[in-house]
Amino acid sequence: MRRVNIDWKTYLKPPFHSEGKIFVGIAALITLVLLTIGGTFWLLVGLILTTFVLYFFRNPRRMVPDKPGLVVAPASGIVQAIGEVEPPAELGLEGGKRVCVSIFLSVFDVHVNRVPVGGTVTKIVYTKGKTMNAAFDKASEENERNAVVVKTADNRQVAFTQIAGQIARRIRCDIKENQTVLTGDVMGLIRFGSKVDILLPPGVNPTVVPGQTMISGETVIADLNSKEAAWTAVQR
Repeated sequence: MRRVNIDWKTYLKPPFHSEGKIFVGIAALITLVLLTIGGTFWLLVGLILTTFVLYFFRNPRRMVPDKPGLVVAPASGIVQAIGEVEPPAELGLEGGKRVCVSIFLSVFDVHVNRVPVGGTVTKIVYTKGKTMNAAFDKASEENERNAVVVKTADNRQVAFTQIAGQIARRIRCDIKENQTVLTGDVMGLIRFGSKVDILLPPGVNPTVVPGQTMISGETVIADLNSKEAAWTAVQR
């Protein structure tokens, strides 16, 4: 039996994304003000707020599956829907309709996004839009979003889109066109509730089902080298 050594310090105190520094500072300042004007009760409120901000911007390390062809979840959350869609024309994807896996992130999920498959970033398209509830189907087409296309070593295209939600007001993308990326690389985040869609290459079926919980960078959502039919599951 293989033994896994757990770094409990890292587990209890995961890495923190730099995007959150200013928000932690603001929350800490609010805490000091509340202490000055309101006493112990409001100090507690401020500490809870600061703790939540730290929690929201956590960036835990991931054990990324190391096998050619695997596509991992770009975001943590719940698979909201899986269906065949016509990819947006601006992405320049070839081959017609593709299976889209939509992952909804609540404010309690890790919001750091990761690259679902290794390859070369061939296109990044940012689109201004609305900020309706990300749980709505129309959010994928009408909300503010940032789409990324990655071409694998065997010339297959995988696209994923960061979509802002009703509370989210900022999409951050830290990768650039023509950049070489590895599966599971940190590529950005979306602040405070959102959704991430991933478009699989034609003929590739997902290995996840609606309602399933995703862990960014770890959960395998498809195998590009497999011809298996789409998976099914039962709730127990």
